[in-house]
Amino acid sequence: MIIKKYIGKTEEEAISLAKADLGESVSIMNTKEITPHGILKLFRKPSFEVTAAIDDIQKEDKAPAKKEEVPDFSKLQQALNEKQFAPAPDSKAAQKEAERERLLKSSQILEDSPEDSADKEENSSDIEQKLNTLQDLIEKQMTLSREEEKDEKERVVDKNQAYLDLIRKQLMQNEVEESYVNQIIEEIEGTLGHNTTLDNILAGVYQKIVLKIGQPHLIDLKTKHTKYIFFIGPTGVGKTTTIAKIASMMKLANKSSVALVTSDTYRIAAVEQLKIYANILGIPLNVVYAAEEMEKLKEEQRGYDLVLVDTAGRSHNNEEQKEDLVRLLKTIPENEREIFLVLSATTKYQDLVKITGIYSEICKYNLIFTKLDETDKIGNIFNIHILTGAPLSYITEGQNVPNDISKIDAQKIAKQLLGGNG
Repeated sequence: MIIKKYIGKTEEEAISLAKADLGESVSIMNTKEITPHGILKLFRKPSFEVTAAIDDIQKEDKAPAKKEEVPDFSKLQQALNEKQFAPAPDSKAAQKEAERERLLKSSQILEDSPEDSADKEENSSDIEQKLNTLQDLIEKQMTLSREEEKDEKERVVDKNQAYLDLIRKQLMQNEVEESYVNQIIEEIEGTLGHNTTLDNILAGVYQKIVLKIGQPHLIDLKTKHTKYIFFIGPTGVGKTTTIAKIASMMKLANKSSVALVTSDTYRIAAVEQLKIYANILGIPLNVVYAAEEMEKLKEEQRGYDLVLVDTAGRSHNNEEQKEDLVRLLKTIPENEREIFLVLSATTKYQDLVKITGIYSEICKYNLIFTKLDETDKIGNIFNIHILTGAPLSYITEGQNVPNDISKIDAQKIAKQLLGGNG
């Protein structure tokens, strides 16, 4: 793992420097605004520092992570203290100490044997017997030393394992799938040195999670043609509200020209809800009942930066409904569209597996998770990202429009999964 820091006039410039140096797959670990102090603040503008990392197995530095890169995991650290891992006195240790004393006394007896006239006349067989006895004592002492060294290594391994077991428990309590937890732990175990501290183990796990989450895939506005953004997903996950939030964000913050389209004619309330938002924002809303109508609208919408398309939340186990969605998506060329699968963070993992599997048969998509304010278990965000390989994009945490929406923050998610203060 390679970790570097970059400074730029803006956050975007610093991130660009990181990407230019480490590549597009670089993960941004942390961002910080640097404000000049004293009289310098009158002449210099603030700059931005980003900490970037990339997972490079061949070049990965297995040295412990710097302490400054470790987030605050005080809640997790409180569960551990050195007393837990102090070696408890046992009979085995006492036996080894007694054996060491016995060997020491035996060697002293050999060294202190008086030399009298009889000793001087002892035959060669007596000398050989003493030498053999001495050799036996030396071998036993060496064996005892090796056993003690082995016990010490096992104690250190036990201590590291205890830390990893606690981290494993914390991740699983946040409903990260066991297979993914084991994968992370196995990757970290190979990098641990002698007597690694809890801080360094946490830093390693934290960085692995951040890199696996990656950077958010956001709506791309740098296009010369109108971009169509399709929102798909099951009923009740909050697609319509999410579309309204994104429309507001693009219209107000990004100053983009936005149009709305809905094909969700099965729910009158959804159409009426979008009409209200469209009126407030002063943007057009069109209702389409079939794919052919979508094709006719393209000419009218040519001048807009973005067209956000709400689709019906239906059960796509139904083949006819799946074909309707496919026909609607195909009205727009792949290079002019993006698709976002909207899921609720409160949905059970097995249901999410089924839902994502069905939509994976239809198209490639990015992931939006809603209703994070309704759960304190966010493991499924990580699980589904790893399962599908689909990029994470946005999250929503409430019903307020245009607020309560933000881009995925890998650092924040990693801290929450590990029980840190995010």
